[in-house]
Amino acid sequence: MKACFVILFLSLASLAPAQASEAIELVIDRSDHQLVVKKNGSTLRTYKVAFGSGGRKPKLQEGDYKTPLGTYYISRVRSSDRFHLFLQINYPSVDDAERALKTRLISKKEYRAIVDAHMKGRLPPQNTALGGSIGIHGIGKETKDKLEIHEIVDWTKGCIAMRNDEVEQLNRYIHLGTKVSIVN
Repeated sequence: MKACFVILFLSLASLAPAQASEAIELVIDRSDHQLVVKKNGSTLRTYKVAFGSGGRKPKLQEGDYKTPLGTYYISRVRSSDRFHLFLQINYPSVDDAERALKTRLISKKEYRAIVDAHMKGRLPPQNTALGGSIGIHGIGKETKDKLEIHEIVDWTKGCIAMRNDEVEQLNRYIHLGTKVSIVN
Protein backbone atom coordinates (compact mmCIF):
# COMPACT_ATOMS: atom_id res chain seq x y z
CA MET A 1 0.00 0.00 0.00
CA LYS A 2 2.85 2.38 0.85
CA ALA A 3 4.33 1.94 -2.65
CA CYS A 4 1.06 3.16 -4.20
CA PHE A 5 1.43 6.51 -2.46
CA VAL A 6 5.06 6.85 -3.51
CA ILE A 7 4.10 6.40 -7.17
CA LEU A 8 1.78 9.39 -6.96
CA PHE A 9 4.67 11.67 -6.06
CA LEU A 10 7.23 10.37 -8.54
CA SER A 11 7.34 11.00 -12.24
CA LEU A 12 5.32 8.33 -14.00
CA ALA A 13 7.87 8.29 -16.82
CA SER A 14 10.65 7.33 -14.42
CA LEU A 15 8.68 4.35 -13.12
CA ALA A 16 7.45 3.02 -16.46
CA PRO A 17 8.61 -0.54 -17.12
CA ALA A 18 11.30 -0.89 -19.75
CA GLN A 19 10.24 -2.42 -23.02
CA ALA A 20 12.58 -4.90 -24.67
CA SER A 21 13.17 -2.39 -27.47
CA GLU A 22 14.29 0.36 -25.08
CA ALA A 23 18.01 0.82 -24.52
CA ILE A 24 18.07 0.27 -20.75
CA GLU A 25 21.48 -0.48 -19.27
CA LEU A 26 22.64 -0.85 -15.69
CA VAL A 27 26.03 0.60 -14.82
CA ILE A 28 27.33 -0.52 -11.46
CA ASP A 29 30.20 1.62 -10.19
CA ARG A 30 32.11 -0.09 -7.41
CA SER A 31 34.12 3.03 -6.52
CA ASP A 32 31.00 5.12 -5.89
CA HIS A 33 28.84 2.24 -4.55
CA GLN A 34 26.20 3.13 -7.12
CA LEU A 35 23.91 1.34 -9.50
CA VAL A 36 22.84 3.68 -12.31
CA VAL A 37 19.87 2.96 -14.57
CA LYS A 38 20.50 4.45 -18.01
CA LYS A 39 18.29 4.74 -21.04
CA ASN A 40 19.94 5.71 -24.31
CA GLY A 41 22.88 7.10 -22.32
CA SER A 42 20.76 9.28 -19.99
CA THR A 43 20.57 8.56 -16.27
CA LEU A 44 17.08 7.66 -15.06
CA ARG A 45 17.83 6.56 -11.49
CA THR A 46 20.77 6.06 -9.17
CA TYR A 47 20.82 3.70 -6.19
CA LYS A 48 23.31 3.15 -3.35
CA VAL A 49 24.49 -0.48 -3.32
CA ALA A 50 26.73 -2.82 -1.33
CA PHE A 51 29.15 -5.36 -2.83
CA GLY A 52 31.05 -8.49 -1.88
CA SER A 53 32.94 -8.37 1.39
CA GLY A 54 36.11 -9.78 -0.23
CA GLY A 55 37.50 -6.43 -1.35
CA ARG A 56 37.72 -4.33 -4.50
CA LYS A 57 39.60 -6.73 -6.77
CA PRO A 58 37.43 -8.60 -9.30
CA LYS A 59 35.91 -11.98 -8.55
CA LEU A 60 38.29 -14.78 -9.53
CA GLN A 61 36.79 -17.89 -7.98
CA GLU A 62 34.05 -19.34 -5.86
CA GLY A 63 34.26 -18.36 -2.20
CA ASP A 64 36.40 -15.23 -2.63
CA TYR A 65 33.41 -12.99 -1.70
CA LYS A 66 34.34 -10.56 -4.48
CA THR A 67 32.02 -8.91 -6.99
CA PRO A 68 32.91 -9.56 -10.63
CA LEU A 69 33.94 -6.82 -13.07
CA GLY A 70 32.83 -6.79 -16.68
CA THR A 71 29.78 -6.92 -18.89
CA TYR A 72 26.93 -9.27 -18.06
CA TYR A 73 23.22 -9.59 -18.79
CA ILE A 74 20.16 -10.25 -16.64
CA SER A 75 19.40 -13.95 -17.09
CA ARG A 76 16.78 -14.73 -14.42
CA VAL A 77 14.45 -12.86 -12.10
CA ARG A 78 12.96 -14.65 -9.11
CA SER A 79 11.56 -13.96 -5.69
CA SER A 80 13.78 -15.03 -2.81
CA ASP A 81 12.97 -15.82 0.80
CA ARG A 82 16.49 -14.82 1.76
CA PHE A 83 16.97 -11.70 -0.42
CA HIS A 84 13.41 -10.60 -1.28
CA LEU A 85 14.08 -10.45 -5.05
CA PHE A 86 17.04 -11.85 -7.02
CA LEU A 87 18.05 -10.55 -10.48
CA GLN A 88 20.64 -13.08 -11.62
CA ILE A 89 23.35 -12.13 -14.12
CA ASN A 90 25.01 -14.53 -16.55
CA TYR A 91 28.25 -14.85 -14.56
CA PRO A 92 30.76 -16.27 -15.40
CA SER A 93 31.32 -14.46 -18.70
CA VAL A 94 33.50 -15.70 -21.55
CA ASP A 95 36.21 -13.27 -20.34
CA ASP A 96 35.98 -14.77 -16.84
CA ALA A 97 36.28 -18.25 -18.34
CA GLU A 98 39.29 -17.30 -20.52
CA ARG A 99 41.12 -15.90 -17.50
CA ALA A 100 40.30 -19.02 -15.46
CA LEU A 101 41.42 -21.35 -18.25
CA LYS A 102 44.77 -19.52 -18.58
CA THR A 103 45.38 -19.91 -14.84
CA ARG A 104 44.16 -23.53 -14.93
CA LEU A 105 41.36 -22.80 -12.50
CA ILE A 106 38.92 -24.51 -14.87
CA SER A 107 39.34 -27.29 -17.42
CA LYS A 108 39.00 -26.96 -21.20
CA LYS A 109 35.72 -28.87 -20.93
CA GLU A 110 34.36 -26.36 -18.38
CA TYR A 111 35.60 -23.48 -20.52
CA ARG A 112 33.78 -24.89 -23.58
CA ALA A 113 30.59 -25.39 -21.53
CA ILE A 114 30.66 -21.73 -20.44
CA VAL A 115 31.32 -20.47 -23.98
CA ASP A 116 28.64 -22.78 -25.40
CA ALA A 117 26.07 -21.51 -22.88
CA HIS A 118 26.81 -17.89 -23.83
CA MET A 119 26.59 -18.69 -27.55
CA LYS A 120 23.16 -20.27 -26.98
CA GLY A 121 21.92 -17.48 -24.72
CA ARG A 122 21.71 -19.73 -21.67
CA LEU A 123 22.95 -19.32 -18.14
CA PRO A 124 26.53 -20.65 -17.98
CA PRO A 125 27.39 -23.50 -15.60
CA GLN A 126 27.16 -22.29 -12.01
CA ASN A 127 29.14 -25.13 -10.46
CA THR A 128 32.70 -24.52 -11.66
CA ALA A 129 35.59 -23.18 -9.58
CA LEU A 130 34.54 -19.70 -10.77
CA GLY A 131 31.38 -19.92 -8.69
CA GLY A 132 27.94 -18.74 -9.69
CA SER A 133 24.61 -17.35 -8.54
CA ILE A 134 25.78 -13.75 -8.82
CA GLY A 135 23.12 -11.09 -9.10
CA ILE A 136 21.45 -7.98 -7.82
CA HIS A 137 19.25 -8.56 -4.79
CA GLY A 138 17.50 -7.05 -1.80
CA ILE A 139 18.57 -7.44 1.80
CA GLY A 140 15.77 -9.71 2.96
CA LYS A 141 13.90 -8.85 6.13
CA GLU A 142 14.79 -5.21 6.76
CA THR A 143 15.73 -4.74 10.39
CA LYS A 144 17.36 -1.64 11.86
CA ASP A 145 20.68 -3.50 12.18
CA LYS A 146 20.58 -4.81 8.60
CA LEU A 147 19.80 -1.36 7.23
CA GLU A 148 22.70 0.18 9.16
CA ILE A 149 25.11 -2.52 7.98
CA HIS A 150 23.92 -2.10 4.39
CA GLU A 151 24.67 1.63 4.52
CA ILE A 152 28.27 1.31 5.70
CA VAL A 153 29.67 -2.15 4.83
CA ASP A 154 30.13 -4.33 1.76
CA TRP A 155 28.51 -7.47 3.10
CA THR A 156 27.56 -9.87 0.27
CA LYS A 157 29.31 -13.01 -0.98
CA GLY A 158 29.90 -11.30 -4.33
CA CYS A 159 26.50 -9.97 -5.33
CA ILE A 160 25.20 -6.42 -5.58
CA ALA A 161 22.74 -5.60 -2.78
CA MET A 162 20.17 -2.83 -2.47
CA ARG A 163 17.14 -2.07 -0.32
CA ASN A 164 14.09 -4.25 -0.98
CA ASP A 165 11.91 -1.42 -2.29
CA GLU A 166 14.79 -0.31 -4.54
CA VAL A 167 15.29 -3.75 -6.10
CA GLU A 168 11.52 -3.80 -6.78
CA GLN A 169 11.80 -0.40 -8.49
CA LEU A 170 14.80 -1.64 -10.48
CA ASN A 171 12.82 -4.68 -11.61
CA ARG A 172 10.38 -2.32 -13.36
CA TYR A 173 13.17 -1.05 -15.61
CA ILE A 174 14.88 -4.28 -16.57
CA HIS A 175 14.01 -7.30 -18.68
CA LEU A 176 15.78 -10.57 -19.40
CA GLY A 177 18.82 -9.59 -21.42
CA THR A 178 19.31 -6.13 -19.89
CA LYS A 179 23.00 -5.22 -20.06
CA VAL A 180 24.81 -4.91 -16.72
CA SER A 181 28.25 -3.25 -16.75
CA ILE A 182 30.19 -3.60 -13.52
CA VAL A 183 33.09 -1.14 -13.40
CA ASN A 184 35.70 -0.07 -10.85
